[in-house]
Amino acid sequence: MRSIVRNKFAALILAGFTLSACSTVGESAGMGALLGAGVASATGGNMATGALLGAGAGAVCYQTNTC
Repeated sequence: MRSIVRNKFAALILAGFTLSACSTVGESAGMGALLGAGVASATGGNMATGALLGAGAGAVCYQTNTC
């Protein structure tokens, strides 16, 4: 159980660093989708759902200047 929590935490840190390098909303959404699918796959979740959530999070992150 602890390794899953560590993997999720590491994935969130990686996502933050990766999304901070994007310069357009499209790049942020695309990277968010890739990261979301990767995290979902690594933790046993649905990759399509992870991609959708990641893309949305990436777009919101860019629009609100939080990353």
